[in-house]
Amino acid sequence: MLIKSMAVGPIQANCYILGCEETLEAVVIDPGGEADRILHALAESKLTLKYILNTHGHFDHVAANRRMKEATAAQILIHALDAPMLDNLASSAATWGLSAENSPQPDRLLADGETVTFGTVSLSVIHTPGHTPGGVSFHTDSIVFVGDTLFAGSVGRTDFPGGDAATLKNSIQQKIFILGDAVEVYPGHMGTTSIGQERRHNPFVGERGIL
Repeated sequence: MLIKSMAVGPIQANCYILGCEETLEAVVIDPGGEADRILHALAESKLTLKYILNTHGHFDHVAANRRMKEATAAQILIHALDAPMLDNLASSAATWGLSAENSPQPDRLLADGETVTFGTVSLSVIHTPGHTPGGVSFHTDSIVFVGDTLFAGSVGRTDFPGGDAATLKNSIQQKIFILGDAVEVYPGHMGTTSIGQERRHNPFVGERGIL
């Protein structure tokens, strides 16, 4: 599987392009801005976009949904509990002094345990609420894309509407950590880490956790 990572938008959210090397079908996880840059990266690798996957509904992760869909006709997928956020991206961004276009409605609502397939690649959907009610992670083989659920040495904020610290801790410890220490974690901001590293050393949810 081809993986391209880029930090996009004014808050520098991580956007991930995943491509099937056999069929050249692709998904984009969290197009938070700079749609033309994402589209260029797809074209550069000769990838055809099938799905736009939103780990959650915050504007810095979905602001380029509209432009990406208009340019590629790819389907937008998000969990049902975060889908209403897509109608309020402009107002949410304005509270930060930023701008964003509201997203088109999702083409498909994600649920825990289902699978998203492109080419020969399958991603398992894991409902990981806490940062937002409808936050999800995408897992395949030895990789998990966690959005703003878990970071290297930290966790997602829970002081936004719909956030809940106890729920987030449960999501990480009961749904992410069980995937195995060797699994590489691709978060919504900053660099990658591993489940083993976070399970042992994360000060909020690790073995010496304080959250």
